[in-house]
Amino acid sequence: MRAVLCASLLCSLPLFAQTQAASAGKSPAQAAPVSSAAHVPAQPAQIEDSEVGFSYRLPSDWEFVAPPPAPEVTVPFPGVAATKKGDACVEVVLTAKHGAPASAVVVTALPFACYGQTMKESNLANFGDGAAEGLKQTFDVTGPVEGRYTLGSHRFWIERAKGTPKGRAGNPHILETACTILAKGAVCWTTMAADWHSLLAFERAPVTLDGESFAELVPGNAFLPEP
Repeated sequence: MRAVLCASLLCSLPLFAQTQAASAGKSPAQAAPVSSAAHVPAQPAQIEDSEVGFSYRLPSDWEFVAPPPAPEVTVPFPGVAATKKGDACVEVVLTAKHGAPASAVVVTALPFACYGQTMKESNLANFGDGAAEGLKQTFDVTGPVEGRYTLGSHRFWIERAKGTPKGRAGNPHILETACTILAKGAVCWTTMAADWHSLLAFERAPVTLDGESFAELVPGNAFLPEP
């Protein structure tokens, strides 16, 4: 589970790294290549109703980033479609960016209908660790701190750390990942925030979970000891 979730999160990190390079003054030729269709400014950075039963809405000044197109694959028997199984079901459902130097938000989900089994609360920390671990491929991560909190009937695992983009010392980010388990799947929200304003935008974005509505994704007591 952990390795594949890392891979899914990393699908969105090359674009984030390219944006960082551009904001640092590098030319497009020096930056990592991205699809010319990668940016869709007119589309809001939000999820209205996901396959696994949640919504999430970032402020209007955040920019939705479209994923690169999936490669075309020729199969020997066109009438038989390949079926995703197990960890391969983890997918990136939202990527967004804001500002310069850029902050980013990536949301990953694991639909249980595809996965073939459900997850329990005891699996939550491992699922979250997988998302947080993927950041180490792009950032030098220090000082991770874990927390636990509850929104309605949903338990959350959360981790916050400091991270410096590899090769760009002196440009620290705040890395934060929050994960929960829903009736139809597991979800992780991850931010790579260049400043506290972007972190607060990530945390205070409204969310619905299995039909329950909440004013913010991360409450102020997320890192306090539970009573």
